Amino acid sequence: MLSRLNAGDNFVVVTTSQGVTQLVAPPGGAIEPVVLSEGTSVDLDALAERLVEMGYERNYIVERRGEFAIRGGIIDVFPPAGERPIRAELWGDEISSLRQFALASQRSLDPIEVVSIAPCRELRADDDTRARAAELAGAGNDPMLHQLAEGVIEAGAERLLPLLTGGLKALPGFLPKGSPVAILEPKRVRDRADEVLEQIAEWTQISALKETHYAALDEVLEGDRDRLLISSFVDPDSASLPVDTWTAMAGKPELLMERLKSLIKNGYRAVIAASLHETAERLQQNLKTTAGTSFAISDTAPTEDAPAGGTIVVADLARGFVLPWAALALVAESDLTGRRSGAARQRIQAKRRETSGPLDLAGGDLVVHEVHGIGRYIEMVERELLGVHREYLVIEYLKGDRLYVPSDQVDLVSKYVGGELPKMSRLGSNEWAKTKARVGRRAREIAQELVKLYSDRLRAKGYAFGPDTPWQRELEDAFPYEETPDQLRAIDEVKDDMEKDLPMDRLVCGDVGYGKTEIAVRAAFKAVAAGKQVAVLVPTTILAQQHHATFVERFRNFPMRVEMLSRFLSAAEAKKVIADLSEGKVDVVVGTHRLLGKDVAFKDLGLVIVDEEQRFGVEQKERLKQLRTSVDILTLTATPIPRTLEMAMSGIRDMSIVDTPPEDRHPVMTYVGDFDEEALSSAIRRELLRDGQVFYVHHRVDTIQSIARRIQDLVPDARVGVAHGQMDENQLEQTMLEFGDAKTNVLVCTTIIESGLDIPTCNTLIVERADLLGLSQMYQLRGRVGRAHERAYAYLFFPPERALTEHAHERLKTIAEHTGLGSGFRIAMRDLEIRGAGNLLGAEQHGHISEIGFDLYVKLMSQAVEEAKGALPPGLEGEVRIDLPLNAFIPKDYVSDENLRLESYRRIASARTDEELAEVRNELIDRYGSPVPGVVEALFEVAKLRALMAKLGINEAATVARNLRIRPIELEDSRQIRLQRILPSAQWKPENRTLLVPERVMPKTGVVEWVTDLLQQLTSAG
Repeated sequence: MLSRLNAGDNFVVVTTSQGVTQLVAPPGGAIEPVVLSEGTSVDLDALAERLVEMGYERNYIVERRGEFAIRGGIIDVFPPAGERPIRAELWGDEISSLRQFALASQRSLDPIEVVSIAPCRELRADDDTRARAAELAGAGNDPMLHQLAEGVIEAGAERLLPLLTGGLKALPGFLPKGSPVAILEPKRVRDRADEVLEQIAEWTQISALKETHYAALDEVLEGDRDRLLISSFVDPDSASLPVDTWTAMAGKPELLMERLKSLIKNGYRAVIAASLHETAERLQQNLKTTAGTSFAISDTAPTEDAPAGGTIVVADLARGFVLPWAALALVAESDLTGRRSGAARQRIQAKRRETSGPLDLAGGDLVVHEVHGIGRYIEMVERELLGVHREYLVIEYLKGDRLYVPSDQVDLVSKYVGGELPKMSRLGSNEWAKTKARVGRRAREIAQELVKLYSDRLRAKGYAFGPDTPWQRELEDAFPYEETPDQLRAIDEVKDDMEKDLPMDRLVCGDVGYGKTEIAVRAAFKAVAAGKQVAVLVPTTILAQQHHATFVERFRNFPMRVEMLSRFLSAAEAKKVIADLSEGKVDVVVGTHRLLGKDVAFKDLGLVIVDEEQRFGVEQKERLKQLRTSVDILTLTATPIPRTLEMAMSGIRDMSIVDTPPEDRHPVMTYVGDFDEEALSSAIRRELLRDGQVFYVHHRVDTIQSIARRIQDLVPDARVGVAHGQMDENQLEQTMLEFGDAKTNVLVCTTIIESGLDIPTCNTLIVERADLLGLSQMYQLRGRVGRAHERAYAYLFFPPERALTEHAHERLKTIAEHTGLGSGFRIAMRDLEIRGAGNLLGAEQHGHISEIGFDLYVKLMSQAVEEAKGALPPGLEGEVRIDLPLNAFIPKDYVSDENLRLESYRRIASARTDEELAEVRNELIDRYGSPVPGVVEALFEVAKLRALMAKLGINEAATVARNLRIRPIELEDSRQIRLQRILPSAQWKPENRTLLVPERVMPKTGVVEWVTDLLQQLTSAG
């Protein structure tokens, strides 16, 4: 913004009391933005230096605002005010393309013409700043000044700004002379500004900060400028600004259109804002049909001198209004429909992604090689043998033996999860093969037992739902956020399952706040549209209340009835809901385990949605098990218990993983440490200062009221509420409603809030005794904050005077380490290690997972389940060895980060079809630039050959003793004749099913294509 003001742009600055009273640094010299556009020339070194000076941080992958990355001819940068990061691709020194990209997938989106990149922080490490810092460092002993003098900006260094700049200025001081200031609700603005100054004074005292960073409101706004005070309160001496709203007509399009037609006749310009172009076209058609009124679709709103009439524009508008003095009527889509408008941004195309994540290996990590067993990862090395250049993973085994795994076989390696100290394998020993065979046999026995439990469902005929209706599209268009790729993929998978005649049993494993509820909403709507009833089962009454409100809001414009069944209802109300359910008058019912009661009957139940199944007891799960044989089941979970996770991954249940964060989501800043009242009060005050709310989790009901009083004493301005599971139903409901409506801003509660609660304004979590909680509980609690675009904070305290148990220490360490977005799946895996993998499905499996690792166990179990289900198992792929005279690797100057290179190797090696290989290749081009180096193209050719060999059951194609050796391969008489015709010098040895081809007949180039063609000729039917 300062950059734009400095450039003389004309625009409106909207800010808060805190924003206007905060002093900012005057521009030190020119703060010209960096402008990138297609066709312009760029000096990469100079650009990198310039971005660092402007406060950007250089990383290998851009993951948040204020970061940039340069990889070969690709420049990624995320300007702080940008909606999405930008990717520029260079051809030589010239920008050949400029486009946006998605943070989650790192894949390109829409092309753009030009981007202006402004500085991303006030403190910049330019020459003047470094010189001033060096001068001040000589006179004092502040380590931050010494760091800044060397060009390093540490977190919190902005406190030095007054020293470095000679004083800070208020934001209005940067506005052009004569710029007016409009103050909305002057009384509230002034009161809030006073609160800010009081809080800043307290922080300044605690941190011993001497310089001034905030100023009083009157001081900030002084000067020769016009002030316009706009207040809701009537002042007889002031002018009034008449504004009408559509509130009384919201959701009643017939009444609203009658009013609009009347206004247009009286000379008004009417503008309807639609969220999407498709919605604009549908509105235009509906208005013409129902209201007989013609509205033109336009790119821009009509100007002040435009004639009376109606226009539809694609714009993001929350609520409309009527300005009689301007003869203007604005209508938001929500005014017509009664709901929030849909996402105005383009939706990202869903993309298939692997269930398993990246290898993410560090030196010393334990790994499992499917063929050679458990070893320790050492490093990645490049080796050149007989002129052939390759990259290898080095794995060390017992007795110091080392295995060099070629990069095209990386998919055989997985990170070890399953125990603290597994038994390491020894190369050349058959012990690993025996262990794997033994676990495989036991896995087959368990698979038989498990499949028996689910055999009724597998054989049963379910209800096949029809394709989506127009209403379904209308509901989905009204979703007020942008779906993530994973969310769209999961929705498609759920719908596909519902349209099959086999009862669905799908698990959606998604991180907290990643949109699992919307998946459930769309599935429920599809079921109800087909005339079926839906039961939504949740573990707590509070979550039932929230889900009920969500479903009512989303379904409000459709003739569908949503009810709740929980202890918040009176006996009479519950009886009425149960009676209406049995008669088919209720379409969707949201409830706790009460829904599974014997007195609850449905007229035509078609779908059961279970949120956090692991929170239910054995009895409820048995009832669910019975339901699974007849109706579709959709289970939602954020941190799946190992049993659920394993069953899903092994093919008994289908699983969708939603691990893409919403575009504007930030990781939760997590602090784990000793309980400290000063830190506690500071954390609460900081949140209240930005008009936010706080969860304070206390572990005991009998002392919770005294804790609430203590917090009230520490922070007198706080409005404190108390909630726990032993409260009276009405009182608990009222407490939660008041907190949801922000009438209270600190909720002192038990872990009752841990599941699914969604209050976007609550962005600070304080847990008093985190050492008493399980890992999954801590993760779920942390997921209650950070659900909007605000930065969220979680304080996990433990008593300093008590010793932590080893497991408590491990749990706290894990939650502190896994703060990134999408950590739920990793936390479930880490939980598996802490609790011991032997209890995955019961004590009878003790040690099996520890022996071979979780990933390989899942593969063995998956194969066993396929066999038990009667499907023809593809068989576990063994080691397919390809050792041909060609260079095949990813050069470091193409992908320099080792983990990203390792991930690229894994993606290529795991691809099994031409379509999958093409997708991986396109991603490499998108992320790392074009053209793909020839040695990388060779990797793709090797991957194609490897897939063909695996299909044919051939495990070796290698040059040995001046021959190409291919084995095992079976050649009948006709194929032997064919071999003699195409390669007379080749030999086939039937005793060991080996084909030997003299190396001299092989081509010097294109050897992989030649071998591929040879195998296809020898094995084809023709």
